[in-house]
Amino acid sequence: MAGKIPEETIEKIRGTADIVEVISDYVQLKKQGRNYFGLCPFHGEKTPSFSVAPDKQIFHCFGCGAGGNVFSFLMDMEGFSFIETIQHLSQKTGIELPETVGEHKGNQGSRDKEVMFKAHDFLAKLYHHSLINTRQGEKALEYLKQRGFTEEIIKTFQIGFAPDSWDFATGFLQKRNFPLDKAASAGLLSSRDFDGKYFDRFRNRVMFPIWDHKGQVIAFGGRILGEGEPKYLNSPETKIFHKGKFLYGFHMARSHIRKKQQLVLLEGYVDVTAAHGAGIQNAVASLGTALTRDQAELIRRHVESVVICYDSDKAGLNAAMKASEELGKAGCYVKIARMPDKMDPDDYIQKYGAERFKSDVIGSAQTVMAFKMDTLRKGKNLSDEGERIKYIEEVLREISSLEKAVERDHYLRQLADEFSLSLSALKQQQFQFYKQQKKRDNASKTRDNNSRKKIYTSKRLLPAFHNAEKILLAHMMRDLDIAQQVQEEIGGAFNIDEYSALAAYLYSYYAEGNQPDAGMFIEKLNDSTLVKAASEIAMMNVNQDISERELKDYIKQVLSYPKRLQIEEKEIEKKEAEQRQDFVLAAKIAMEILEMKKNLKSS
Repeated sequence: MAGKIPEETIEKIRGTADIVEVISDYVQLKKQGRNYFGLCPFHGEKTPSFSVAPDKQIFHCFGCGAGGNVFSFLMDMEGFSFIETIQHLSQKTGIELPETVGEHKGNQGSRDKEVMFKAHDFLAKLYHHSLINTRQGEKALEYLKQRGFTEEIIKTFQIGFAPDSWDFATGFLQKRNFPLDKAASAGLLSSRDFDGKYFDRFRNRVMFPIWDHKGQVIAFGGRILGEGEPKYLNSPETKIFHKGKFLYGFHMARSHIRKKQQLVLLEGYVDVTAAHGAGIQNAVASLGTALTRDQAELIRRHVESVVICYDSDKAGLNAAMKASEELGKAGCYVKIARMPDKMDPDDYIQKYGAERFKSDVIGSAQTVMAFKMDTLRKGKNLSDEGERIKYIEEVLREISSLEKAVERDHYLRQLADEFSLSLSALKQQQFQFYKQQKKRDNASKTRDNNSRKKIYTSKRLLPAFHNAEKILLAHMMRDLDIAQQVQEEIGGAFNIDEYSALAAYLYSYYAEGNQPDAGMFIEKLNDSTLVKAASEIAMMNVNQDISERELKDYIKQVLSYPKRLQIEEKEIEKKEAEQRQDFVLAAKIAMEILEMKKNLKSS
């Protein structure tokens, strides 16, 4: 499995790479007792069921069952091969690998991705150089400075310029021996229909690199310099870029998001760069598209509090409302910052400065419901009775969709006070709207028989022998002496197939001279089902000072289960004999059952 990487190097990397630190790049973890908990990155959830044990260097989700060590986490999360995982962690830990490992080629898919990453990295540097060091980039650089871009921001965001040329990038890629077909597949080049010749996709554009959460360039956004269409040209979807899964600037903002416990969500690249320049370094953007469920869940895994600050036009307001709904479903607490008419965050910062943007826009963000009420009020003459009643009804419909009773009561009282209305009348009307909405929702659910099922089920009470086998394995992972005792008394006679296999692996693990180490043991398992089972068992809280009597009781539960099954089978045989009125046979079976129970009790 390790290929050309020495086993001792693998173990050194596993022992050095802190699983909490690695997983924290993907999930906001909070310490509870000895372990850390967060929202599972492998399935959608609002209540944390994903646990990381730093002492054992393993993780387990009590919701979907995902589990393993630091290696299996990265392989599942990133789709890495084992070799790629080791290479990634070696860079993170600073542990050098043998030179031959760097020659590992992987499969065709991983080789293609590697070329795409390298081509993007090369062009990001090339475009940046073109902007700040060449005559071709002077006009673009002047444009950026007029827009308020400082040298620091240009450098931090590696902003560049693609000259108005059909072969600028193509020529440089060719000179560096990049396969042009792969560069085209990566969305960096296009090809002519009539002869297949490659040419630059991005021309005469200010270039904004787009990164994944690890800081690798995976795409570009290009803004035309001067007049021309389209104004913005983005990379297409590729093997390494799925715009609905990434957030612009997230890798830079992540540490600031954690520190401030808040994320500011903007619409575009320029807004993010302006916000960072204004000191709002916890800002990211949704890559110019409607916020997706994947993006909302990515945000929720890192933070709960989100401020949305989109453009003030109608499209921006609608996008903000849709984003708030998606974030609400993911379990975020959302506020919406209102921009003055015909302004975006970049415009506002340019005109009024960073401090006013922080205090008057971000600092004055409203709850989603308050924002909706203000939006519904716009354009209405509330001194007119008809428009006033229409406004009140629209607000009541929105209030009826709120989940929390306290929120509903708060806004109903606010409405009653503002318009001198009876609170009971408002509650009655709101409840009518609630029932209408509920009826529509139920009808919709009835039509959709293939609605998404929960990924996990409630835990059922396990039989005594099942629990006994889990507890024994948990102790065996922690204690070599217990493992040897269980091997002598039970051997492979576990009743659950998975547990029997785990026991066999444990016996082999200790026979190789290894010491108790849950993370290292899990690394030896080559079956995902066993990895999940082992991580769940390793996470169990069991009595560390187990007595000999307790141990014997668990062993007895395991060994007696087959005998109990035999007794149950005999009981069925006895009942069948009685139904046939063969009372002699029934009496004989009854004596056998008595003897079996006697032996079971004395064993």
